[in-house]
Amino acid sequence: MLNLANYKWTKEPQQCNHQMRSTPYQSRSDIRFLYRPSLAKKRQLVYVLTTWRSGSSFFGELFNQNPEVFFLYEPMWHIWQKLYPGDAVSLQGAARDMLSSLYRCDLSVFQLYNSPGGKNFTSLGLFGATLNKVICSYPLCSAYRKDVVGMVDDKVCKKCPPQSLRLLEEECLKYNTVVIKGVRILDVNVLAPLMEDPSLDLKVIHLVRDPRAVANSRIKSRHGLIRENLQVVRSRDPKLRRIPFVDPNHKANKKDGSDYHSIGAMEVICDRTSKTLRTALNPPSWLKGKYLAVRYEDLVENPIKTLRLVYRFVNLTANHDIESFALNMTSGTSSSSKPFIVSSRNATQAASAWRTLLSIQQIKQVEDYCHHSMSLLGYERVRTAGEAKDLSKSLLTVPKL
Repeated sequence: MLNLANYKWTKEPQQCNHQMRSTPYQSRSDIRFLYRPSLAKKRQLVYVLTTWRSGSSFFGELFNQNPEVFFLYEPMWHIWQKLYPGDAVSLQGAARDMLSSLYRCDLSVFQLYNSPGGKNFTSLGLFGATLNKVICSYPLCSAYRKDVVGMVDDKVCKKCPPQSLRLLEEECLKYNTVVIKGVRILDVNVLAPLMEDPSLDLKVIHLVRDPRAVANSRIKSRHGLIRENLQVVRSRDPKLRRIPFVDPNHKANKKDGSDYHSIGAMEVICDRTSKTLRTALNPPSWLKGKYLAVRYEDLVENPIKTLRLVYRFVNLTANHDIESFALNMTSGTSSSSKPFIVSSRNATQAASAWRTLLSIQQIKQVEDYCHHSMSLLGYERVRTAGEAKDLSKSLLTVPKL
């Protein structure tokens, strides 16, 4: 669960004097207004393709804070929870089908993953709802204003009145840009049917991070990712021979088991990342001009330049408030290592923390799994533990994409 500790800006609610609407859930028997081709074609749709622990919560905030963007955070979480223990690969089709509905502002798809006999979904039932700027702002809630840049305090948003999905759909339809951030689509090729659909103008931003940093962060957040790690690990090819990442003389304990799944999941993640990168290097017609790779390290090293590049790709303009927000969130003094927290911190320092925290055995195992994607993305391998710990040497090179 995301928290907002250490955020330096004000978290005071931006009061609004308008009367809130609250209506009971309406059936989805009439959805004709959702499928007007002229309406769909002029909307810019964006999917942020990434994986767990890649800085995507912060990256998503760059869209969540934009007054012109309808943003959804990890909607496919509901699929993985409902269909657990289904493996990651087998859930790709269901995830794509959910996206197809959401990009048309049809939110009734969430009802498919509701508990049997449970109450109808409301705006506050969506995963990450209490941090969503649309859900927590007028006209759905009086606590905040969408046009004022600033993080949402989940304690405040939890007090917002739960609204029907129909009202949230109506809000969605007001926006010309819809952005969905997710970690549960493993390969851009899964999105091909949506990107070939002439009624959907979909672009993909591929947020990547050094796999060794991802593995380190997964280990630190192992308890919050137990189910997801298992679902990803179950997707591995059982025929492949694998080298244990721990020292053979090391005495195993329970912690090693969870670390094994945290790093073992990197095999599947990097394999799917490599497939995406190979497709991007020789893009089919449906991907040409619709794919942008962004390294997390470049984002935190030069947030303003990267923000402008990303916004230009999806036809948005970065104003002063958004740029100040991005700069503030990457240049704080905090070095918090708590997982699932979006806060102002020294992001450059956090990006290289793996170099002193992972053992050389763990580093080598990740590099073995991820050497292809690392080469394409400009992440150099290390030969020794001393080289890894030498922070004066950069391990970033020019990416080949």
